[in-house]
Amino acid sequence: MAKVTFLPENRTVEFDLESLPYSEHGKPKSFLDIALHFGIHLEHACGGNCACTTCHVVVKKGAEFLNEMEDDEADRLDMAADLQLGSRLGCQAHFVRDGEVVIEIPSWNRNYVSEGGGSINLGDAIPAAKR
Repeated sequence: MAKVTFLPENRTVEFDLESLPYSEHGKPKSFLDIALHFGIHLEHACGGNCACTTCHVVVKKGAEFLNEMEDDEADRLDMAADLQLGSRLGCQAHFVRDGEVVIEIPSWNRNYVSEGGGSINLGDAIPAAKR
């Protein structure tokens, strides 16, 4: 079994890696795909295609259960706000074996959600002219 705790919400989800349905949100078994499967908001303006940094997360525990970072992800992360040692893109970082992982959604992304912002990917952003 695999387990992810999403901070600061402190919500933990547990699932079987072999039977988790893939909904084509980032890579299979990625944090983005897991979050959306369990109804947890993780921004993903590019649809999980490694073309932005809005799904930036910080792995606090359990990095050894995840894939190695590929060059595309590393290059994209160079542009991320608040880059930290455990920074990964939620659409690219994915489980390679069972284990327990704790990730934190950075405050700049949490603040957007808590202030009522919708998903840019779904077209809910408010144009500047209408604010």
